[in-house]
Amino acid sequence: MAKGNVLIVDDNKSILSALEILLSPEFQSITTLSDPNLIPSELRQNEYNLAILDMNFKAGINTGNEGIYWLTRIKETNPEISVVMITAYGDVELTVKALKAGATDFILKPWDNAKLLATLKSALQLNLSKKEVSQLKEKEKGLKSEINREQKYIVGSSPRLMSVLNLVRKVAKTEANVLITGENGTGKELIAQEIHRLSGRSSEILVSVDMGAITETLFESELFGHVKGAFTDARESRPGKFEVADKGSLFLDEIGNLSFHLQAKLLAAIQNRQISRIGSNQTIPVDIRLICATNKNLESMVHEGLFREDLLYRINTIQIEVPPLRERGTDVLVLADFFLKKYASKYNKPNLKINQQAQDKLLGYSWPGNIRELQHTIEKAVILSDNHVLKPEDFFMRPVVSGKNITPEMTLEEMERQMINLAIEKNNGNLSAAAEQLGITRQTLYNKIKKSGQ
Repeated sequence: MAKGNVLIVDDNKSILSALEILLSPEFQSITTLSDPNLIPSELRQNEYNLAILDMNFKAGINTGNEGIYWLTRIKETNPEISVVMITAYGDVELTVKALKAGATDFILKPWDNAKLLATLKSALQLNLSKKEVSQLKEKEKGLKSEINREQKYIVGSSPRLMSVLNLVRKVAKTEANVLITGENGTGKELIAQEIHRLSGRSSEILVSVDMGAITETLFESELFGHVKGAFTDARESRPGKFEVADKGSLFLDEIGNLSFHLQAKLLAAIQNRQISRIGSNQTIPVDIRLICATNKNLESMVHEGLFREDLLYRINTIQIEVPPLRERGTDVLVLADFFLKKYASKYNKPNLKINQQAQDKLLGYSWPGNIRELQHTIEKAVILSDNHVLKPEDFFMRPVVSGKNITPEMTLEEMERQMINLAIEKNNGNLSAAAEQLGITRQTLYNKIKKSGQ
């Protein structure tokens, strides 16, 4: 017996009796109505997966308009319900009209029992799939609200960051596929969230997938879903991320980690805008806004035969390069203050401040781990601090190795930046001592640090 509650609406009571006898052994419950005016109250009182609806109720009127009217009312009350229209008049134009209005399928009187059951079971499965997707969307929204309980902001005002945000605002209003590039820890996911927030899809869900964390064996199941029994552990049918993201945005993080042979399957889904669950031949259309991110050079990977060129063109309609923290100048201090307030509140250490020497140390460091590294550095300093004023020695950063960081391939500007970082590190954040070592004034050194973010 298929799980599912069925509502049958037809003014012919003999039709109702025949369908009830035929369908009762096949479905969980069967309810019949001979008066369509009772539909609204019935739907308010009980939940149905499937409705079988007559096209005509008044004698002598065969236009199907009544059926279309009640179909619309049913879908307004329960958008996910599958509605199969039933009529004695085989009219192609009427069929198309009903399907456009939201009907799942269409059957004719007199019917073939086997075909009727197959049609209804397929319509029921569609309803159950929609319910699964809705439940997953609600679950995703719940997880997102839990994670975002403390609001995440894009913090800073450097020219490099403002340029990125201006591009985000322009791109967000379009449906263009976006590729976000940048080093680890620069905030690529925050940029993706901002694109979704400013887009026409903001009322729908943004589904994030870490492509680097999905094993090859689970790739198709995770992205495209599966039906019950498709493989050993498939105990229940489950929609994939593409289905859950329908009408919203899909964010594929670390797309450069996807193996070459799986890239073809992803490309097909993106091109065709439809997917099939594992174990099913039924295609499911998906309407998504695609946003991808990577810290890798995909063009180099294309030349090396590691990334499909056609996939790169598909995901790269617009590219947004997120600048590393070392190129954002005094945004370092703005972010440091932001994280300081956050963790001072979290660990109940009010009135914490960073002194000038410590600020100089933060400004002079190259931040290879970018914003993520700065955040962890500030949190650690707050946890371990015994005083209200944080000094240079309260901040623990990776040591700068000059031989490793300065290479012959670097530009003069890059070498100068590394020399400045090394001098500041060596003098424990003291800009005056670092400037003296470099043979320039303190103001010149500060100007060079600030200029590196422009």
